[in-house]
Amino acid sequence: MPTILRPRALRSGDLVVVTAPSGPLEPGEEPLLARGVAILERMGFRVRVSPMVDPARRRWWAAGAPAEQAAELNTLLRDPEVRAVVAHTGGQATIGYLDLIDLDAIRADPKPIIGYSDISLLNMALHAKTGLVGFHADLVTHGFGSDWYTLGDERRRSELVDLYARVLTEAEAPGVLPAGGTWETWRPGRVQGPLVGGLLNRLVQLQGTPFALAAERFDGAVLFWEELQRPVTRIWCDLHTLRLSGVLDRIAGMVVGIPSEVAPYEGGGDTVGLREVVLDVLGQREIPVLAQVDFGHTSPNLPLPLGVRADVDADNRTLSLLDPAVAER
Repeated sequence: MPTILRPRALRSGDLVVVTAPSGPLEPGEEPLLARGVAILERMGFRVRVSPMVDPARRRWWAAGAPAEQAAELNTLLRDPEVRAVVAHTGGQATIGYLDLIDLDAIRADPKPIIGYSDISLLNMALHAKTGLVGFHADLVTHGFGSDWYTLGDERRRSELVDLYARVLTEAEAPGVLPAGGTWETWRPGRVQGPLVGGLLNRLVQLQGTPFALAAERFDGAVLFWEELQRPVTRIWCDLHTLRLSGVLDRIAGMVVGIPSEVAPYEGGGDTVGLREVVLDVLGQREIPVLAQVDFGHTSPNLPLPLGVRADVDADNRTLSLLDPAVAER
């Protein structure tokens, strides 16, 4: 199994920086950002917001030019005071500067990089190149500052604050992840393996670059993915791309997040949804599939650390982290 690189555990009072590795802060989102920062502070961390997280800072659809975004990220990776980097939002920019990231800085001082959507491409690329355990977890503005309030109540917020703090600060296995909704068994079975994945279309995109995850990263792995704003026909094509590349013959299990604006196919008298598409592409492979798990673009996200061993029990609809996500300091 390829070596993984665990970030050093955070401590109460450590500095985390909210930055813009992809999209900009849009006008009017300042209250959501402030509420998201307050959630991080509630976890016990000091928080600094990067100057790039500003509605006045943008280039096209990004918070800056690729060289600017890489320079910002590299500065944070090299700064020993900064103990974690948290994305304020996703977007469509991280692929523009993957080749400018200081990989040696990551190897010298591994830190959690936290976010989902386009940030999952960044985390998968860094996992591929260094083994870094990146965190497919909530964004500050639209996650902590929005979904944690509009899609969750105070009980769920408290539960997630405690979970995130434990995952980031304790060098021990977090155990069973708490379900917020009803998870579904799409194919029965129970397996254990390292987590790998993110936003499905970004995984497929990444595999066509020099930052692709090596085939060995999928051996015995639990592939987790979510998708948004795609018809099931596109998801069917992306899953077949993974099939043709051999990924589906290597993985041990699959965990599907909560889809967002994923349109079923309706034609010729048929209605085909996401479940049918997944099972069709998997064919006769005896791969347990646990679905509607709490991560994605329309859910307060459970933290899913890349490379960390997980137990997927699709029969009993549970997902557990079997190893620490961070290393002792």
